[in-house]
Amino acid sequence: MRSPIDLSRLPTYGFGSTMTMAWGTSAYIALEGMGFALVASAYLYLAVVNPTWPIGVGPPPLFWSSLVTVSLLVSIWPNHIAARNARREDLPAVRRDVIIMSVAGLVPLVLRVFELRALNVGWEQNAYGSIVWIILGLHTAHLLTDVGDSLVLAVLMHTHHGRGRRFSDVEDNAVYWYFVVISWMLIYLLIYWFPRWWP
Repeated sequence: MRSPIDLSRLPTYGFGSTMTMAWGTSAYIALEGMGFALVASAYLYLAVVNPTWPIGVGPPPLFWSSLVTVSLLVSIWPNHIAARNARREDLPAVRRDVIIMSVAGLVPLVLRVFELRALNVGWEQNAYGSIVWIILGLHTAHLLTDVGDSLVLAVLMHTHHGRGRRFSDVEDNAVYWYFVVISWMLIYLLIYWFPRWWP
């Protein structure tokens, strides 16, 4: 009969694939990525079956959407720093980083309000307007999700909870932010540049 294995010295948390939360985040990204693929397919289908695209209007204006794009691209560097410092379990640096990332997430949200107001089509106007607003609405929901998570982590890291697995949570949040940025780059090309290239 084998003696039981003593697991008491095993760590209670880790980083990356050693954590179940990281697998959950990966599954969530895959699920949400499929959602974006479905609405992008609907957009492209509508573009193909309609004689003109966009329907009844010109291509959407670029100013506010480009500012959203720039703000998201700029956020990649502090996001990388936050993930790195979380792995190092550098509490003072992580406290600073989650505050920076909270602000970095709020900036595109504020810009998104102006982007939506500047759109040249209403959600109820036609099929083009509906699909554009659905896609932008989905991405806005992802922005809100990550910003909410960043704000919660910013609070937790400034309390006695700011230790242990919370560092792993900061890294997971950084991974999800990469998904938010990458998905926007594809959406930006689809909504704002595709109509300018489509014959």
